[in-house]
Amino acid sequence: MWDMKLALIGTHGIGKTTLCFELAARFKRRNLDVEMVREVARSCPLPINQQTTVAAQEWILHVQMSLEIEAVANHEMVLCDRSVLDNYCYLVHSAGTDATWEKILDRWLPTYDLLIHVPIWSHPTFDGVRAVDPVFQEEIDTLLEGMIAARGLTPFRLDSERQSEWGRDIVKHLLPRIEPTPWLFSRDDSDRNT
Repeated sequence: MWDMKLALIGTHGIGKTTLCFELAARFKRRNLDVEMVREVARSCPLPINQQTTVAAQEWILHVQMSLEIEAVANHEMVLCDRSVLDNYCYLVHSAGTDATWEKILDRWLPTYDLLIHVPIWSHPTFDGVRAVDPVFQEEIDTLLEGMIAARGLTPFRLDSERQSEWGRDIVKHLLPRIEPTPWLFSRDDSDRNT
């Protein structure tokens, strides 16, 4: 058994959750043991979005990390609908950088085998929880891009012009890591379309 942890990163309202479900289905069709770590902000008992607090964001970060640990312990592939990095952006937006969390991020980010950057391709729509202000959406995206650059990260970047092909693009990118050596399986792979 091998293990892989992937995280979709990006601001809110850009389809990460929908893409996460699509990827889970695609990987399950390849007979992989897949677990999703869903976005935890929606279950936070404290204010989120523009009204968030340090306590709220720390709750989100702790719960995210706990769920990732549990998922990795029990499944060969883990798909995270967010990472600690983009969740941290909301804390920074609210209260500025935090030296303790910066150190935690230094240790946690290497636990992701791949960060997949989902770009802004639309503005958020109201769903009862999500902030809909496009300025706030873009501010989080700008913070995230700054953190990616400052940390020298190289996420797999999705093309905003290929939104309908994102799931296929990610699977194609990962095929060398998730498929057995080509000569070990039949060339008739028609039931395993990416």
